[in-house]
Amino acid sequence: MTEKKHEFQAEVAKLLHIVAHSLYSETEIFLRELVSNASDACDRLRYAALTDPALTQGDPDFKVCLTIDKEAKILTIEDNGIGMTEQDMIDNLGTIARSGTSNFVDQLTGDDAKDMNVIGQFGVGFYSSFMVADNVEVTSRRAGEDKATVWTSDGSGSYTISDGERKGRGTTIKLHIKESAAEYLEPHRIRTVIKTYADHIALPVVLTANNDGEGEPQEDETLNTASALWTRTKSEITEEQYTEFYHHVGQAYDTPWATLHSKVEGVLEYSLLLFIPEQQPFDLFSPERKSSLKLYVKRVFITDDCEELVPAYLRFLKGIVDSEDLPLNVSREMLQNNPVLHKIRTGLVKRVIGEIEKRSKNDVEGFHKFWDNFGAVLKEGIYEDMEQGDRLLKLSAFKSTASEGYTNLSEYAERMKEGQNNIYYITGDNLDAIRKSPQLEGFRAKGIEVLLLSDPVDSFWLSRQTEFEGKKFKSVTQGSAELDKMASAEDDKPDEGKSDTPNLSALIAAFKLALDGKVKDVRESHRLTDSPVCLVADEGDMDIHLEKVLKAHKQFGAAASQRILEINPKHALITKLLERAEKSEAGDLVGDAALLLLDQAYIIEGEPLSDPVAFSQRMANFMAEGL
Repeated sequence: MTEKKHEFQAEVAKLLHIVAHSLYSETEIFLRELVSNASDACDRLRYAALTDPALTQGDPDFKVCLTIDKEAKILTIEDNGIGMTEQDMIDNLGTIARSGTSNFVDQLTGDDAKDMNVIGQFGVGFYSSFMVADNVEVTSRRAGEDKATVWTSDGSGSYTISDGERKGRGTTIKLHIKESAAEYLEPHRIRTVIKTYADHIALPVVLTANNDGEGEPQEDETLNTASALWTRTKSEITEEQYTEFYHHVGQAYDTPWATLHSKVEGVLEYSLLLFIPEQQPFDLFSPERKSSLKLYVKRVFITDDCEELVPAYLRFLKGIVDSEDLPLNVSREMLQNNPVLHKIRTGLVKRVIGEIEKRSKNDVEGFHKFWDNFGAVLKEGIYEDMEQGDRLLKLSAFKSTASEGYTNLSEYAERMKEGQNNIYYITGDNLDAIRKSPQLEGFRAKGIEVLLLSDPVDSFWLSRQTEFEGKKFKSVTQGSAELDKMASAEDDKPDEGKSDTPNLSALIAAFKLALDGKVKDVRESHRLTDSPVCLVADEGDMDIHLEKVLKAHKQFGAAASQRILEINPKHALITKLLERAEKSEAGDLVGDAALLLLDQAYIIEGEPLSDPVAFSQRMANFMAEGL
């Protein structure tokens, strides 16, 4: 094969520029990334060899070898793992296939591009080589094949692929080290980096004999402990080792918010080493996002794509699960509906939720930071998980009208007013917008707390969980507010019979006539204090925001439900319109006002106007009348 030149995918080219020019503060992570990739390649071959032992024939012992050539200024990282074909190289070394990466990389500018935590949201991986090398050469041979392929690039925008030679399977990466990174040609520097970042790798990382001119090392030297971290007891493992394993297994750069390490013994035997990230992955809400947990059986890597291992609402988890009871030759089909895996999943979920519950009590501030990142995902479990839904609901944190911070449902229940039987909430797309919603005015006046729910999932879990400890959830935008039955904020006494509200019957009749076919009903409002009108759903109709969410996801095929227009009897505009209606002096004014107020109510709900031109004309006429 003649040498072929390829252009990097646009996102890779931009990422390479950022890596080579901006990430100057922590260059040593390149070695962590390359050794981690080599370890993964060995894990994948070990699994493939379970069904095809010939793949490892003649070379059964997996390892990663590092070689320093100071004279040539080359650092070599070599493994005897599964190797790559020519197409594998194009797919893995020239493209970022992970969902959402294109948009993410496009957003990296300025200071963001220098932030290791930001870059680390999807892992620099192989491309970190260009932090220390001005040319990278990769030679690889797929296990079971005779052909080797060479990939070379200087990281400037293109790469070449040609035929090569390699004695056996695996991958060799030669880094032509920059002058500014000469420290990585020193054996003591390599030892330090491997001990820091790769001691947990479960196969030997070996520094081989080299021509460094110092006679060091004279023999091959294993630099790491080379035992699976999760098989060790907690007392043997430092926080730094846990963090580095998290970086390795989760392709992350942040510090884990929580680490869960346990061994379960009994009817089933399995080990868990799980991490809850401190930062939210950029693709957390991408439909293509998969679990980040790796499944092992008896320390043999099986898969990192096992949907049955963890529910979708815990998709932020990273780490490993190692089972002693699954067969080593377990197939993808065998994992589906596997009773052993189901029991592991059940235990894992309980363990994780228990840890979050504990932290919600012992570290409230830390829990609220966790909730900022992952609360919207965890609430999916309220809707999806029949076994743990109630537990997740009790754990959940919410914003409310009572304060700027978070509250939970138990705290809300303790603050409920005399005569209040429901837990009130309002849903919407934006927290700031729903705080200003006119439907909240009467509740604020009465001192009644309302939960402010701005995550899309809120509308769905409310359809599954209709009450909490005997108290029903009720939307403030649906049905009657029933505020006249509850104590007021001023006197804590029911205010029935104390109203000086004018009789709106004449105006309501005129509004109904003008809005015939546009609204389901017009009625006096008990929930408004400052705004003239608002829209609400009838008691048996779908909540306004839920209908909007379903429409946005094209899951609502029926015609939109007609809403009820509520009018505020004490608002100056309404009282003036009432005077006109009572004196039969309305003419077209009351009708135009009714249509204008309906449009205003739709604007507040974030709904488009059905006829913007007519709205503009009515507004102009109304302003002229006022002037």
